[in-house]
Amino acid sequence: MSLQSIKPKISYRSDAGNVVDDFYVPCMTNAVLYRRAVGYFTSGSLSLAARGAARLIKSGGKIQLITSPQLSAEDTEAIEKGYESRGQRIRKLFETELEQLQDELERERLSALAWLISINALEIKLALRVDPRTGKLGRGIYHEKIGVFEDASGAMIAFTGSQNETTGGLVSNFESIDVYWSWDDPHGRTRAKAADFDDLWAGAPGNPALVVEDFTEIAKEVLAKFRRDQPPEFDPDEEQVRRTKRGPRSPQIPETIRLQDHQLLGIRNWVAAGGRGVLQMATGAGKTITALAAAVRLYEQMGLQALIVVCPYRHLVQQWCREAESFGFDPLLAFESINRWAERLTAQLNDVHSGTRKFMCVLTTNSTFSSDSFQSRLRYFPATTFIVGDEVHNLGSENLASALPEKITLRLGLSATPERWFDLEGTARIFNYFGPVIEPKFTLKMALQKGVLVPYRYVPILIELDDDERERYLEISAKIAKLWNADAESTSLKFQLLERGRLVASARNKLVALTQLFSSALQGQGHFLVYCGDGTVETETDLGVARQLDEAMRLLGSDLGMRVSKYTADENLDQREVLRKAIDDGTLQGLVAIRCLDEGVDIPSIQTAIILASSSNPRQFIQRRGRVLRRAPGKDAAVLYDMVVVPPEEGVVGESERSLLRKELVRFVEFADLAINSGEARATILPLQKKFNLMDL
Repeated sequence: MSLQSIKPKISYRSDAGNVVDDFYVPCMTNAVLYRRAVGYFTSGSLSLAARGAARLIKSGGKIQLITSPQLSAEDTEAIEKGYESRGQRIRKLFETELEQLQDELERERLSALAWLISINALEIKLALRVDPRTGKLGRGIYHEKIGVFEDASGAMIAFTGSQNETTGGLVSNFESIDVYWSWDDPHGRTRAKAADFDDLWAGAPGNPALVVEDFTEIAKEVLAKFRRDQPPEFDPDEEQVRRTKRGPRSPQIPETIRLQDHQLLGIRNWVAAGGRGVLQMATGAGKTITALAAAVRLYEQMGLQALIVVCPYRHLVQQWCREAESFGFDPLLAFESINRWAERLTAQLNDVHSGTRKFMCVLTTNSTFSSDSFQSRLRYFPATTFIVGDEVHNLGSENLASALPEKITLRLGLSATPERWFDLEGTARIFNYFGPVIEPKFTLKMALQKGVLVPYRYVPILIELDDDERERYLEISAKIAKLWNADAESTSLKFQLLERGRLVASARNKLVALTQLFSSALQGQGHFLVYCGDGTVETETDLGVARQLDEAMRLLGSDLGMRVSKYTADENLDQREVLRKAIDDGTLQGLVAIRCLDEGVDIPSIQTAIILASSSNPRQFIQRRGRVLRRAPGKDAAVLYDMVVVPPEEGVVGESERSLLRKELVRFVEFADLAINSGEARATILPLQKKFNLMDL
């Protein structure tokens, strides 16, 4: 490995090429040591310092990194008064910075740093400003920015940049760096830069205004959560360049996919309807594949130039990406930071209009799609553009519906439940833009009959309130009875109904039943999913209050010793992917979730679902059932356990009680009727139907 083989240029500018691919990657590939001073640290500056570091991992090189925290007056006061040590205070700043990290590009790059530091190939030091007279910490930062690559022979390449290494100053506009190399450097600038860094690394002995401290061990602990199972092979920008150089493949339906009758008929009827409509297909029935196949047909028959897929969540964008790539598409993922997708989107639009690119595919989230940055680029999409709204019911809100482009005439909506719950106006917006539901509607019953989904057993579990909850339930119900006929729209009535709903959702005996279930019928079970509500429960351990999810985790994990993990909005995309794989390979037995697994997540290996709490929105329980019915190798059937609270015997059977139970029994009947044990399941709820005069269900 030799840096002299690179033939560097005296400067690099991002507007004249890809700086990562043209400069950082070749240098990282040939270096054994990379010395870097980055000014002040942020998640963005650390990410940018890691550009190309995946190559350094492969070559066995090391990084020495110096950065400078920006301390506030409050920070320095806490340190000087002894409230916290320097390391403790700076660690908190570091953790706070990384907790706010949302940009996936930065996360991927920090994964490279996490790998390097875990194998002792990365050292980090902090340069702190001090008052030379008192030795106390000063405000401000050490501002120097130096980069030096060195190979095994001692040859070096040094560079400096004119801007701070922050995402705002460096990526949003452009990067410009000046470069020097030791084998052709009559003025000795390269070695001077290296000497400056080495002096700083040694503690800046000639500069009493600086203190340099090691930060490696603390950084190792904080960065650990970014370390993946395998080291990254490429820098994210490098991977994009490799794909661009490889060139987009022609869209085509994979040989491994054979479209089923309902998919072919759906595409045919959608085309006959003028390229507008909504495909209403059961969860797991192949909506994504149908839409991509329609795009391929449009590409082949009319020269489709662009596909836009709008998804409600980031994880759905990633799932679409996996499928789209199998169809020969080269998808651009547009979500989160504009720095990651805006320039590429503009470049691809220019290529399509110039004829150098035949087809482009953009996958985005609802929030990014409706942003000013994306909306300002919509006008430049070619005339033959096809827009797909995944889980299209989400696009019925006033804000999102107003963002849908009228100039794009090829429109397809996808959803198992396109109608919005209690929102006629929102539902109308969906159908006005995308068009009506296209026949055939592919229902869950049809999917089960055709073997698209696995059959399932349905086990209702009736839950009684404990003494405290029963007393509270009766108290609230008495208030509701007084208000029910007086003013059905009163705020007081709605509040009491909400309170009773929360009480029912978080009934403590649900967790008792959960423990009994996993101590008997489900003992040792794997591939399961527990759906929790947002409500709180009183714990037995400390008589405190915990989320139902946290208490379920304690019961299953600590008490029963099962390998479980939570799945919530707190887990990032990388963590969710790790959890998905862990369930598939059996490393984890189960997941305990709140809402995040309601819509669009594919974990086909899940065989058992336990519903502790559910909203009365039909979409939620339909989506939840669909999660567990997807086919997977070795999976012949699924089981759903569903808990519902039975109103107290001594309670007055009034209209409010019937209304509350009706919402629960609608789900019970829906689930029971298509189950392979339908008669047994219906028999469980028949006494409730009779008592509350709900035989019409």
